[in-house]
Amino acid sequence: MILFLLIGTAFIGYVLPWGQISFWGATVITNLISAVPMIGSIIVQWLWGGFSIGGATLSRFFMLHFLLPFILIAFIIIHLLSLHETGSKSPLGLNPNMDKIKFFPFFTRKDLLRILIFIFMLFLSSLIYSYDSGDPENFNPANPLNTPIHIQPEWYFLFAYAILRSIPNKLGGVLALLASIIIIIILPFKKTNELSIKFIPIKKLIFWLYASTFIILTWIGANPVEYPFETIGQVTRIFYFIFVILI
Repeated sequence: MILFLLIGTAFIGYVLPWGQISFWGATVITNLISAVPMIGSIIVQWLWGGFSIGGATLSRFFMLHFLLPFILIAFIIIHLLSLHETGSKSPLGLNPNMDKIKFFPFFTRKDLLRILIFIFMLFLSSLIYSYDSGDPENFNPANPLNTPIHIQPEWYFLFAYAILRSIPNKLGGVLALLASIIIIIILPFKKTNELSIKFIPIKKLIFWLYASTFIILTWIGANPVEYPFETIGQVTRIFYFIFVILI
C-alpha cells in the first residue's frame, strides 16, 4: 500500500505542471482505466470530470496530491509500529532472538544518518538540479491538439511503462502493469519453508540478474516503440516476472 500510494502521489504531482508531457501522460494513464470491461469508460469520465481532461481534472488531482502524502505518512507510521512490535526475520533462517539489540540508540542513529543523506539528495535534486531529469517537451504548455512524438513518464516509472507497452492488447498491458507492482507486494506473504528463507549463493546471482532486468526495462521505456527496443522489451518483461518469483 505504501508503494501504491507513493506511485499515485508521484504521478499526480507530475501532472500538475500542465505541460505537454504532463497533459499527455495523464491522458495515457487515465485512459488505461477504460480497459475495464463494462464500466471503464464511465469511470474515466468521472475521473476527468467531463468528456476530456481539463480544469476539473486538474483541480481533482491537486486535491489528491495534497491529501495522499498525509495518508502515506499514516501508513508509514503503521509500518514502523508493526516492525517495532514483531521485528524482522533473519535471511539466514535462524532464530534472531539471541542477537537482538535495542532499537535506540544503534538503529536510531543509523536511520537518522540515512534520512539526512536522503533529504540532502532530495534538496540537491529539487532546488539545484531540478530540470536535469525532466523532459524538455514539458516546458511547452499543454496543447490537446498537438501530440508529442514520444510520450514517456519520469525515469522512476519507465520500467512499468516498458512492460505496459510491450503487450499490444490494452487490457493485457494494464494487467501486466499492475502485476509488475503487485507481484512485489505479495512476495512477503508467500508461504515460506526452511530452504526459501535461508541464504543461498544462487539467489545473489538471481538478484543481480533481476536488477539488470530492471535497468534494461528503464532504458527501454525511454526509447520509442520500434525495433529493436520493442523486441528487447517483450523478452525482458518475461525475465522480470521470472526473476521476481525466483527471488
